[in-house]
Amino acid sequence: MTSDDYMDRALFHAERGRGRTSPNPMVGAIVVSPDGVVVGHGTHERAGGPHAEVHALQMAGDRSRGATLYCTLEPCNHSGRTGPCTVRIVEAGIARVVAAVEDPNPLVRGQGFEYLRQQGIDVQVGVGAERAAVLNQPFFTAMRAHRPFVILKAAVSLDGGIARRAGERTQWTGTVADRHAQRLRAEVDAIAVGVGTILADNPRLTVRDVYRPRPLTRVVFDRALRTPPAAEVLSTLDAGPVIIVAGADASESRARALRERGADIELVDGATLADAMRRLGERRILSLLLEGGARIHRAAWEEGLVDLVRLYMTPQTLGQEAVMFMEGHTLPTATLVNRRVEPLGDDVLIEGYVHRPH
Repeated sequence: MTSDDYMDRALFHAERGRGRTSPNPMVGAIVVSPDGVVVGHGTHERAGGPHAEVHALQMAGDRSRGATLYCTLEPCNHSGRTGPCTVRIVEAGIARVVAAVEDPNPLVRGQGFEYLRQQGIDVQVGVGAERAAVLNQPFFTAMRAHRPFVILKAAVSLDGGIARRAGERTQWTGTVADRHAQRLRAEVDAIAVGVGTILADNPRLTVRDVYRPRPLTRVVFDRALRTPPAAEVLSTLDAGPVIIVAGADASESRARALRERGADIELVDGATLADAMRRLGERRILSLLLEGGARIHRAAWEEGLVDLVRLYMTPQTLGQEAVMFMEGHTLPTATLVNRRVEPLGDDVLIEGYVHRPH
């Protein structure tokens, strides 16, 4: 097997943490003996739990001596909720470390590699880098841009509509597409909508028919606090917190009424959506599924906040009164990076990155 093959194995184990590790990254590791046998593997299963390297080294035991450790991210060299992985690697007698990418976290960035080299361990970086970068784009975006990784998601008709008319809830995607969308809800840190969606659809914003192992944060962008205290989303606090992002000058009486219903009111001084996103980043929300409506989608796109686009295209038309996707603004799906098209029953998924993952 080649180094790429071994890294593929490590990436496979990293994927097993999907939807479970935030605000930490997904990480996988394997230990390979000098004669090429995989003698240990590990996955970072949850934030606060042992890192992938620790699991792999524990499984390998004494067979770690003289072996190569393949890991999908730079091993940490600091003490957080767990001890530094670099020390465990040295103590285990690993001779060589092959890592996919450097960790962009300022607490780690390059320091793990430097420590290992100082201890006489051969370090190679870059094997499987592109796949590893795609795997952890939410974590990388949070570290570099100090905001969540934003996924713009919408169901769009053939004539470009997202609702039959203003203020009317329109559900038209099929069962296959609906379940596909629910799986994404089960993976992200937060779902977000504008207050217009709350007023028009009164959604619960919960995960249906798919298991989610941790609470789901729901975010409502509502500058003037127009969200009704009786909104359905506030009846689902057992599923996770509800954050209403409002302007700093929002009515205190409205804020009080919503707090009494369990809402977490986040007041933001800035006037842009980017200001609100940075505040959510401070709350360690790494991935955010932006579900609508048209105005908030357009604002996110025009402010350069969208990282991934996921559109469910339906074979129906909605007519002249339809609310248009992004208020009629064109989103050039043909320019998306790693673009893919997938049939989902009668619907079609179009998905791709706005910029190349790095």
